[in-house]
Amino acid sequence: MAVVALPKRDDGMPGAQAPAVGIGWRHPHYAELIERLVDIDFLEVHSENFFADGGASLAVLQRAREHYPVSLHGVGLSLGAVSGVDHWHLDQLARLVQRIEPTWVSDHACFARGLYAGDMIHGADLLPLPCTTEALNVLCANVQQVQDRLQRRLLVENATAYLNWKSDPDYPALTEPVFLTELARRTGCGLLVDVNNIYVNALNAQRAGVDGEPEQHCRQWLDAVPVEAVGEIHLAGHCHVSDQHGDIVIDDHGSRVCEAVWRLYRHALSRFGMVPTLIEWDTNIPALNVLLDEAARAREMGQAVWQAAP
Repeated sequence: MAVVALPKRDDGMPGAQAPAVGIGWRHPHYAELIERLVDIDFLEVHSENFFADGGASLAVLQRAREHYPVSLHGVGLSLGAVSGVDHWHLDQLARLVQRIEPTWVSDHACFARGLYAGDMIHGADLLPLPCTTEALNVLCANVQQVQDRLQRRLLVENATAYLNWKSDPDYPALTEPVFLTELARRTGCGLLVDVNNIYVNALNAQRAGVDGEPEQHCRQWLDAVPVEAVGEIHLAGHCHVSDQHGDIVIDDHGSRVCEAVWRLYRHALSRFGMVPTLIEWDTNIPALNVLLDEAARAREMGQAVWQAAP
């Protein structure tokens, strides 16, 4: 595995007074975004939706690419899988990168694939990794393989976790910020900091009896990550679910960004600078103007942070 020095972040916006802000481009808005040519800095799509050799979806994406920068965000590389990166999946991603020439390529610090009873199965979910040295070694090897194949820097996102791993008392786990920082240091990858994911995990930890105020925990998380490692920020909504099994917060990307996450976003910008920012909305998708309104708020907050800086 190659070990490289952490590169200086290059977001293409030296001295910017506001972050570049994009929105997730989902099917209900395919036609409208091409027809209206709205004022947005970039679009993000899920890579796996465009792996086909041809067809309408790929044609629409190629047309959009004529007007907007595009970011490819994956959910299927399973970067933390002990079984390794699926070669077919990586080949399809490499072809898509060559076709689209995206601004960024990203995926998650998680696993989804593994051997069970001799068969390779897919969990169809972004399952959390234990923050151990062994898991870090696997993640680093897989991230390096992807970067070598794509010949570009990968952004790796912190994921939500709805279960926790029991750590061996003789080998205590790392904190998540330390785990991800070490990943960036060893591979040269960037970090995609999902502020909503950090907040959702903090809320669920509080419900599970972990001491501490959620927003303060999130600020400490953000303060523990090196500035130069962060290449993008995600913002999204979440929901609270209560049933006979208990209470939990779900990262459903189905509503506006909540006020607590906006406050944390301001803190993130104050620390990391004008990092490119994405508004995610994947369920209960509203009218396009609602997403553009959220994007405008992110841009305005960036301008306010920049003006307040000493």
